[in-house]
Amino acid sequence: MAHRVTVMTRVGCPSCVTAEAEVERICGELGVPWEAADVDTDPEWRAEYGDRVPVILVDGAEHGYWKVEEDRLRAALA
Repeated sequence: MAHRVTVMTRVGCPSCVTAEAEVERICGELGVPWEAADVDTDPEWRAEYGDRVPVILVDGAEHGYWKVEEDRLRAALA
């Protein structure tokens, strides 16, 4: 099954920059596509994720927030 990772971010969020770099590295190693989405571009995203960015989604489902748990992410993508 092909997975997809999304990092819900916000402009000016240092933790988001770190999470994006970690997800880019991990997904790059595993050949998994990923993208970043700014929560402030959509009112529903802002309401759902805005107080917990960065939020990591795997296949559209919330996987974690505030930081990337590398072992857990790798297991979910295996």
